[in-house]
Amino acid sequence: MIDTARLILRGWREGDVAPFHAMGNDAEVMRYLGPPMTLADAEAARERMDAVLAEHGYCFWAVERRADGAFLGFCGIKPGPAGTPIADDVEIGWRLRRDAWGQGYAREAAEAVIAWTWANTDAPEIAAITVAGNTNSWGLMERLGMTRDPNGDFDHPAVPDGNPLKRHLTYRLARP
Repeated sequence: MIDTARLILRGWREGDVAPFHAMGNDAEVMRYLGPPMTLADAEAARERMDAVLAEHGYCFWAVERRADGAFLGFCGIKPGPAGTPIADDVEIGWRLRRDAWGQGYAREAAEAVIAWTWANTDAPEIAAITVAGNTNSWGLMERLGMTRDPNGDFDHPAVPDGNPLKRHLTYRLARP
């Protein structure tokens, strides 16, 4: 578990699936991520994060607001996706429900995850990926001190050819 002033980053619970599913059906949340999620997709994502946590000791942790215990989304690290230039790297990622946007939660969570990563892993760097249109996401990457790696940009193998979300940008943050 990672604690911040306003957030708790923790392993996933069964009760997180319904709000994650709802978030995955918000067109604005999913705008740069792909099609809406089914309930089975949300459950499978929770199960994947449980497996990553069990294997590596970290995952894209559930983000809970400390004040009221509300599930806000996720933020954490995991191994980079297979078949991509970051497959051998630690990838940081986040996704928050829309009513949590613009309040600094993503930055607060990501800064805590970066600090945790440096303190608890031997990763030489942290990578992040997004699509060019997702200015909020790559803007946060830059505010976190990450640097664009244009040589690492790639067509994501999990996204169908012809899909406008196929091309991904890569950002990196070296260990201080």
